[in-house]
Amino acid sequence: MGPEAFDYSLPPSQIAQEPAERRGDARMLVLVGPSPPTHARARALPEHLPRDALVVLNESRVVPARVLLRRDDEREFELLVCDPRPNCGIGSRYRAWVRGAKRLREGDRLSVDGFVCRFCGEDSIDPRARIFEIEAGELMEALSRVGQVPLPPYIPRPTAPSAADRERYQTLYARLPGSVAAPTAGLHWEPDVLARLDRVALTLHVGPGTFLPMEAKDVREHRVGAERICLDEAAATRIRLAQRQGRPIVAIGTTVTRALEAIAQRFGEIAPFEGTTDLVITPGHVFRAVDLLITNFHLPRSSLLMLVSAFGGHERVMAGYQTAVDAGYRFYSYGDCMLLDRG
Repeated sequence: MGPEAFDYSLPPSQIAQEPAERRGDARMLVLVGPSPPTHARARALPEHLPRDALVVLNESRVVPARVLLRRDDEREFELLVCDPRPNCGIGSRYRAWVRGAKRLREGDRLSVDGFVCRFCGEDSIDPRARIFEIEAGELMEALSRVGQVPLPPYIPRPTAPSAADRERYQTLYARLPGSVAAPTAGLHWEPDVLARLDRVALTLHVGPGTFLPMEAKDVREHRVGAERICLDEAAATRIRLAQRQGRPIVAIGTTVTRALEAIAQRFGEIAPFEGTTDLVITPGHVFRAVDLLITNFHLPRSSLLMLVSAFGGHERVMAGYQTAVDAGYRFYSYGDCMLLDRG
């Protein structure tokens, strides 16, 4: 199967440039069972889930990972840090996508506001990434001072993301910093809705590769890079027990789905895990952990749309996308969402 199987037409006017006025105002396309698609609001989520459902959230917090650094000759370079993490100080190395990377030479020093790093060369795993070694300062502290919210390119801002973006491009339950893009299915949930859900949390820090368009002729060859996962003992036990009791597991987003399915594939069941996954879910994947999925509407030819199609059934999901287009839904990170079961 090629990437053209995950293509669709979307009027540019339906690419959401701002979030809904209130989080729960987002529309939600419900695609569950044999019934025709129905339309709801995100705040009605509990009414559309089985009463005994266990909902799994991603607690990762978006880092202001886009930053401008200046070389000694005053030329500026825009970096998107791929793996922001605590305790990344002098002598530590980090990876970044760099605008204007061809102008960098090994040994070049870049700096901003007391933070200094040295360019070390290309990453051997991700050809888009460059390696930097810190000579002064600490990465997360520098990003918190001078970094910008890494909004995707289809949400342009005249100068820089606003204070409102800093708040709304973040889930209400975000706790552990490490993502360079929001787990956007979690952007819709208000406190009163969360209070009505039986929920448990894991962490998957979203990397930039998740959103790359698929360019391989065979989608099974597409790679998105490794992302860091943490599922602790208590959360793993709750999910495993719920499964044994026959309770449906609901994933809030593709990030949760990817994390749970990677863990289940690795151990044969849900178990505690801290490490990385480079799993790309393609058609034919046997789902072992997730029964219902809540997800935003994704870009054409993206690994995220491929995951959703693998979960809900290709023909069914693509028909659902056409329904959403025809009904004027808002798409992508600040857009609306859908609830679907396994096809």
